[in-house]
Amino acid sequence: MWWIWGTGVHLINRITRINHVDMDGRGRMSVGSATLLDMVSKLPPTLRNLAQRQYGVISRSQALRAGLSPDMIKFRIRSGRWQQLHLGVYATFSGTAGRGARLWAALLAAGPGAALSYQTAAELHGLSDKPASPIHVSVPRERHLVAVEGVRLHRSARIADAIQGYPPCTSIEETVLDLTQVAKTFDDVCGWVTRAIARELTDETMLHAAMTKRERLRWRADLHEVLGAAVTGDHSVLEFRYHRDVERAHELPEADRQVPFTAKDGRRGRRDRVYSEYGVVVELDGRLAHPDENRWKDKARDNAAAAARQQSLRYDWAAVTKRPCATAAEVGEVLRNHGWRGRPRPCSPGCQVERE
Repeated sequence: MWWIWGTGVHLINRITRINHVDMDGRGRMSVGSATLLDMVSKLPPTLRNLAQRQYGVISRSQALRAGLSPDMIKFRIRSGRWQQLHLGVYATFSGTAGRGARLWAALLAAGPGAALSYQTAAELHGLSDKPASPIHVSVPRERHLVAVEGVRLHRSARIADAIQGYPPCTSIEETVLDLTQVAKTFDDVCGWVTRAIARELTDETMLHAAMTKRERLRWRADLHEVLGAAVTGDHSVLEFRYHRDVERAHELPEADRQVPFTAKDGRRGRRDRVYSEYGVVVELDGRLAHPDENRWKDKARDNAAAAARQQSLRYDWAAVTKRPCATAAEVGEVLRNHGWRGRPRPCSPGCQVERE
């Protein structure tokens, strides 16, 4: 269940954000950001535009190509006008390097053909909600480098085809697939795919196209199943598990997914599952915590369901993943009380759903 504010869901493009405001990791503008424009304006014209695009960070080779001599570079560092972030990578300002500067420093330290990838690319695309640490950078497979401090390197045979944007990073489809390949569990795989589609960062067609380009792909069959479910309305791991382990495994009626509704106060939202024919709503709450300030939202949703003469059931992670059979039995009983003539079926010999 989630609410829709205004006229739609507004997605934040993290690449755009990072190219406008550089934060220090605690939500404050860094000293580097505050002084960056002043410091960059003092650079030679040939280097000024490049430094502005790279958050005030340049490489030694870029400085030399722009006409600076080794002695000029050394003077700027010794005088404190510049600072060395990595070997051969310099910040052209004296303050704290913010997030944008650190990302560019990691890229320049990795050299030609490098791109931000994995969790860091997820951060830039808006697939992840917090900065990744360490910074993940992919380089061409033939290059053998030692990662600098705070950076994790990945070698890829197809990085040249996967890069997009500025700063260079892997495309959203390549990022999703990369993350599924290092996922430890199926739930992690499901989470990356459903989140990307729910946030409208990509779609089934684009992800399928990216999958076909990979000869080797872990979880391939599972990815096809998750993609199909995500497109039809499973927007989280919990929703996928409910559909697979509770509803389908026990032959319950198939509910409508992501059903829009409008509350009495005019706010709009979507219900996770609605058995429209029987007037039953199922809400799935995947939050590990349930703080007091969020309870009013649950109450508002339940009240809206009651006003529409619908019975609302609410299940958390444990009810769906640890007790799917008991949950199926309860949903089945409520559905039967509302006119369903069928019965849930046991999913296995030890299933808690009673046989007819």
